[in-house]
Amino acid sequence: MGAANKVPGVSGGVVAFVAGFYEEFIYSLQKFNTKAVLLLINGRFKSFYQYVNGRFLFLLFFGMIVSYFSVSKILDYLIEHYELYVWSVFFGMIIGSIYYIGKDFKNWNSRTVIALIIGIAIGLGISFLDPAKENDNLWFVFFCGIISVSGMTLPGFSGSFILILVGNYVLLLVDSVNALYDTIFNILSGDFSFVNDPERIRNLKVLSMFTLGSVAGLVTFSHILSYVLKHYKNITLSILMGFIIGSLGVVWPWKETIYKLNADGRILTDTSGKSIIENYRRFIPEWSQDTLFAIGFIFLGILIVLGLEWYGQKTKKTNA
Repeated sequence: MGAANKVPGVSGGVVAFVAGFYEEFIYSLQKFNTKAVLLLINGRFKSFYQYVNGRFLFLLFFGMIVSYFSVSKILDYLIEHYELYVWSVFFGMIIGSIYYIGKDFKNWNSRTVIALIIGIAIGLGISFLDPAKENDNLWFVFFCGIISVSGMTLPGFSGSFILILVGNYVLLLVDSVNALYDTIFNILSGDFSFVNDPERIRNLKVLSMFTLGSVAGLVTFSHILSYVLKHYKNITLSILMGFIIGSLGVVWPWKETIYKLNADGRILTDTSGKSIIENYRRFIPEWSQDTLFAIGFIFLGILIVLGLEWYGQKTKKTNA
């Protein structure tokens, strides 16, 4: 989930859905309520840990952090050198996810079909929007934090891609994160000169507000989704299935990368020298060896999801 959430166009929520723990994830987050706060205030930490399903959430978020700073680095390298094949695998995984979710869904009627169509339309509509300009207003950054967690709670919605659309992907996931790394390094080396650097302070403020928004969004979305899953489960699953189908437009493997340019027409890079991606232009591929390999990787992505499903079913039988 950590690696998936970092890549524009890929949703960590899809991983949770395919792996079979999506509903437990949502219901666990929903436990962060008034009762949980009272348990903390009263010092009943063990009761709080049990109440919020702490073991599950700790292992999940710890795995996401490890993934973000390890597996995602490998993904960065693969996307840079084998972009077509990486997107092909993602494309295949989403196709496999659609099959996985749809095969056991038996409650098709006019309402669930309409919900599916609405989900597809929203997913496709978002994938073809043009990105906005960067905005570092702190209230807008807080809002970006709220919507950035959509990829974790809404399968098919990529939080990273949404940040590209609102124009703040580079500010929030590149510049601010780099500022945090530099600040931690400075503090550990005993250098506090960064307090006089207005750009560094600005990025740290932005990152703090973004983090607050992400936490608020995670808890808020989980409460809303918990309610609708309990009362409108079939319609909710239909819409989520539509989101996932609509997201195929975002991860279409054959696309030309559009980089962010400066006033001189040169490609902008971040502090590590990496080119900054602004958007993508999709196209229909010509028949070639690369296309054949890409199709093979699409099938590999499908097999990965089917393998996860098989492993999940085998684990359930073993535990039973």
